[in-house]
Amino acid sequence: MTDEKDPQGTPKIIVTEGPAVSNDRGSLNAWPIVFVASVLILIAMCLWRPDPYWKIMQFVPDGLLITFGITIISICIAVPLGLITGLGKLARNPVINLIASMYVEVIRGIPLLMQLFYIYYALGSLLKVSPMVAAVTALSVCYGAYMGEVFRAGILAVPKGQTEAARSLGFDRFQTMFTVVLPQALRTIVPPVGNECIALLKDTSLVSIIAVADLLRRGREYASQTFEYFETYTVIALVYLIITLLLSKGLSHVEGRLSRYDRRR
Repeated sequence: MTDEKDPQGTPKIIVTEGPAVSNDRGSLNAWPIVFVASVLILIAMCLWRPDPYWKIMQFVPDGLLITFGITIISICIAVPLGLITGLGKLARNPVINLIASMYVEVIRGIPLLMQLFYIYYALGSLLKVSPMVAAVTALSVCYGAYMGEVFRAGILAVPKGQTEAARSLGFDRFQTMFTVVLPQALRTIVPPVGNECIALLKDTSLVSIIAVADLLRRGREYASQTFEYFETYTVIALVYLIITLLLSKGLSHVEGRLSRYDRRR
């Protein structure tokens, strides 16, 4: 992740890991094509061969709810954790700064799958850890570290003059950060945080390894019963694609709203 400025001098964050939602014309034209094609293909398969495609669609909805539940809970924990981490890395206190920096370096250096195994199996041998708790904990801790870097970069992208002006008006450091700096940093923070949330949704597929009955796990159960692996994984892949495309479109809409708000200001 790097901090740059666009040709107009506006700070922005370049995300080098995870999926990025682009606003260039090619991507905007490609989105409806891919989305409509995915939906039509899924519908056509269910109409063409209800057995097995429609049966698969009837088998996996509970897994889809689990996937959404894990995603929402993990995001609700990871975003505040990322904010705390980002502020910690900018803190003047060397102890807080060191703790936040070590957390980011350690978590980013260990694969998410390894974190899942460690929390569920290694810590599970000492403490009773349910699959859902292990899944939410691993995803939250992992993406909290990545989002910490996003918040740090977004805060640094705000011109220092804004902080100096707030302090000259008598604001303390807390007031300056939460009433002046963070609101201005939102425009650069929201897009990469949204990208990380989309990546988190897709990475929930890893929790099927520790017996969480998510979308992929339900698909695996159906395939193991019927041996229809091609049909099952085709449906699961299309469902993930459609959900990701919808979230990407929602993120693009939020970016557009933020850009229009900035222009009005």
